[in-house]
Amino acid sequence: MDTPYDTAAALLPLVGGTANVTSVAHCMTRLRLGLADRSLVDEEALRALPGVLGVVADDTYQIVLGPGVVARVTPEFEKLVSGTAGELAARGAELKEAQRARNATPGKLLLRRIANIFVPLIPALIGCGVLAGLNGLLINMGWLPGVTGALAVIPSAFLTLIAVFVGYNTAKEFGGTPVLGGAVAAVVVYPGVAKVTAFGVALSPGQGGVLGALAAALLGTYVEKWCRTWVPATLDVLVTPTLTVLIAGLATLYGLMYAAGEISTAIGTAANWLLSTTGPFAGLILGGLFLPLVMLGLHQALIPIHTTLIEQQGYTVLLPILAMAGAGQVGAAVAVYFRMRHDTSLRTTIKSALPAGLLGVGEPLIYGVSLPLGRPFLTACAGGAAGGAFVGFFAMLGDKVGATAIGPSGWALFPLLAGSRGLGMTVAIYGGGLLTGYAVGFLATYAFGLTRRDQAADAQATDAQATDDQVVQGQVA
Repeated sequence: MDTPYDTAAALLPLVGGTANVTSVAHCMTRLRLGLADRSLVDEEALRALPGVLGVVADDTYQIVLGPGVVARVTPEFEKLVSGTAGELAARGAELKEAQRARNATPGKLLLRRIANIFVPLIPALIGCGVLAGLNGLLINMGWLPGVTGALAVIPSAFLTLIAVFVGYNTAKEFGGTPVLGGAVAAVVVYPGVAKVTAFGVALSPGQGGVLGALAAALLGTYVEKWCRTWVPATLDVLVTPTLTVLIAGLATLYGLMYAAGEISTAIGTAANWLLSTTGPFAGLILGGLFLPLVMLGLHQALIPIHTTLIEQQGYTVLLPILAMAGAGQVGAAVAVYFRMRHDTSLRTTIKSALPAGLLGVGEPLIYGVSLPLGRPFLTACAGGAAGGAFVGFFAMLGDKVGATAIGPSGWALFPLLAGSRGLGMTVAIYGGGLLTGYAVGFLATYAFGLTRRDQAADAQATDAQATDDQVVQGQVA
């Protein structure tokens, strides 16, 4: 496809046409569509379309296009279907909710909702994390002292007020008024809470962090819905917001902040204990199981934990370990590239998806290479486990590696690295983990990652290529 418009125009008829599309959205790699009737999708043709790296049928129909590409294609796709908003969109939303209710377990739905709260915050988290890392580097090097103060303010401002954004998104996700969610969550970060005592202890601004903000906004949403069941319509605009802010605000001050603060502290303590006590084993498990979470789209539900660790310690020690899963995926893909020497289509997919994989975006390689083949997905998990164990081993020795923001991984995580033993050691450990993940993923896949059927298919491609060469030579002669 030459342009984003061409790609969008090619996708539209394969998903049932304009009348079948009820909603359009995208994440870092996937075009997410709400469809009125999924039986109208020509999935085989869709998978064969150049530029499509895979499809995932979940609560939304997801077409994997890769980073950058999806952000350019989505607006063009929206323009093509914009004429069918109104009744069809409303009907599609009802169908989507009905399908979600049928297919999603309560636990799985809750994880997706939590992800929906935090995913919109990722761009700001990435930008502020990069600036924080750059500022730390400038301070350590003694460069531009007149600028470092300003660079410290810019990322800190968002991270200080992130609770408000979490509250806003929480209310929006759970059907409340977003600004009321933001209002009750703002209580968590307001400096005046230092004058309030709960359970005999003075509160601290920010106590409970994003978990407290999420709980406050969720409670506010339920209070708002409860109010609307009995407050007369003529008084609703006055009474409902007032009671929502009052009840949820008091509950936040005299219960939720304290409880969320204890939970946040427990998360930090548990993460530190896990790595300092069982470092290699913890890294093995976390690195090995992360790819299945990515495959299911549930990895984003870990964002609250990462954010809590960043608030407490300045960095999350979990993300660099989880990033090793992407290294195993890259190593596995390279092994498949070398083993399947004559599968031109597969090798082309690997070459196009590998740069994204090196930058930590694993979906193109997962859905385009390892998952369709089967075994390479398992050997990629083995590579991720090995890389995680490598990083976990050094964490047990006291050399912790963390990330000051979430979102990027792979090579893109280097600017965000921070640790307990200086930048040089931190970079070396993380780089060593990546190399370990690459190597083990490659070797495991090269040795065990292809079935006899895969090898036979490649041999047939070899024979076909040899026959074509003979025909060409005969024509030349």
